[in-house]
Amino acid sequence: MNRTLLQAQLMYNDMGRSEKKVADWLFSHSGEVLPYSITDFASKCESSEATIVRFSKRLGCSGYKDLKITLAQEHEKKVIAPMITSEDDCFSIFEKVCNDAYMSLERTKKTLSAGSMTNAVKAISSARRVVLIGLGTSAQVAEDASNKLLRAGCNSSAYADTHMQAIAVSQLRAGDVVVGISQSGSSKDIVEAMKMARAHGATTISITSKERSPIIRQSDIVLLTDTEETRHSTLGLNSHISRLVVIDALCYKIVYQNSATAHSVGESEAELQSKRIIE
Repeated sequence: MNRTLLQAQLMYNDMGRSEKKVADWLFSHSGEVLPYSITDFASKCESSEATIVRFSKRLGCSGYKDLKITLAQEHEKKVIAPMITSEDDCFSIFEKVCNDAYMSLERTKKTLSAGSMTNAVKAISSARRVVLIGLGTSAQVAEDASNKLLRAGCNSSAYADTHMQAIAVSQLRAGDVVVGISQSGSSKDIVEAMKMARAHGATTISITSKERSPIIRQSDIVLLTDTEETRHSTLGLNSHISRLVVIDALCYKIVYQNSATAHSVGESEAELQSKRIIE
């Protein structure tokens, strides 16, 4: 994997217009060694020498010369174009999906609030009951989260059916928590369920990727993951992974902040050993 160009893809939206011209030129000439002086390279990118230096430093290089050396060291490594095409073989698609997941996690590091995570852990670990709701792939995340929270000692349950979601949240009260998981943040049934839970006094937590969405308005705590649209939206693996990793982090903290909970997890693991066939 050519890490330098992958890093440029990751930082692309933070670049100015001139820096994007440099990145675009490198993307379209990926795998090539740069034989140009900084003046010639700036001319090819329709940019300036100062922009080339700034671009190089953004990627962690000391300057243009260092960028040239770094790219030369990586030029034999396969460069992964961002888009999946019909000409790609299965392994190439696998590499692109891996890169998508990597960039989604890196972007999530930038958007996720440490304070919100701390507040979410406090709310969930002290809750009388935790209800997790989601639709489609978000329902899978909710189910995974419920299983992990249950093993962490929380009274948790997940619902994918919209009628069961409405029934579950209608029974919540102050001291309970509902976690709404929605990539778009605009799933009507999830937003309405969050609104109902909040009206009953429950603490509402959302895991979403949209800063401005209806679910945010019904959330006491927001866990914001990757804000980029998924490149291969019919699959949405990168956003799926981001949400799963957020859930894992919450569960680890809940377990390790409480010695009794950690002991309970150990007992659960020991009990599960009896379910395995040992040859």
